[in-house]
Amino acid sequence: MIKRKQLGQHFLNSNVIAKSIVSEAKITKEDTVFELGTGLGILTPLLCKKANKVISVDMDEKLVRNAKSAFSDIDNLILKSGDGFKKKDSFSIFVSNLPYSKSKDAIEWLAQTSFSHGVIMVQKEFADKLLATSSKKRKAVSIIANYAFEIKKISKVGKNNFSPPPKVDSVILKIIQKNTMKKDLIQTINKIFSYRRKTVKNILKQFNKETVIDKRLDDLSGDEIIHLANQILEK
Repeated sequence: MIKRKQLGQHFLNSNVIAKSIVSEAKITKEDTVFELGTGLGILTPLLCKKANKVISVDMDEKLVRNAKSAFSDIDNLILKSGDGFKKKDSFSIFVSNLPYSKSKDAIEWLAQTSFSHGVIMVQKEFADKLLATSSKKRKAVSIIANYAFEIKKISKVGKNNFSPPPKVDSVILKIIQKNTMKKDLIQTINKIFSYRRKTVKNILKQFNKETVIDKRLDDLSGDEIIHLANQILEK
């Protein structure tokens, strides 16, 4: 069994917050919901009541076995163990209390996946990166997330609402898909940010490209960084 701390897992223990997450997801009987991280199953039955089908995945096989036993009478639930990012299931809505160690991976995976919208709970520090308005506080994941999604902050969740309690507070975000991205575009944006102290001119030199633009990365808008990445990918 994979240790919980290794995954950065902190299980939600508030039914009030669980209900608010499900409510915010605006699920209908037409929807297939993908839940990443079954955990102790606090969200799972609530999702099943609203959706046509729920696919719930957890890395921890013991948690999946427990959920199969607890929810054996729910016929629109599919429980799976393993890496959710490697699953090929199609879905319309994504819901997750994201393990802190997997938040960046989740955003990059969702950016490549076609779906309608999602509700995610993330560490406050990670939410701040996604919602950063200052160019100096932006990370590669900020650019990726804001190109792929419209992001709305729903509410802050105190650390006492989890077992075991994390060291920091969390934030519930709603994400609505705007664009899907190819893996090579995401990889290129990450690579660009590894050179963020260089000028755009010098960044492009790393990829054997030329430009007359002599600004720094922090001087560019998100759309300009996306354009720069696409320029690098041009043959």
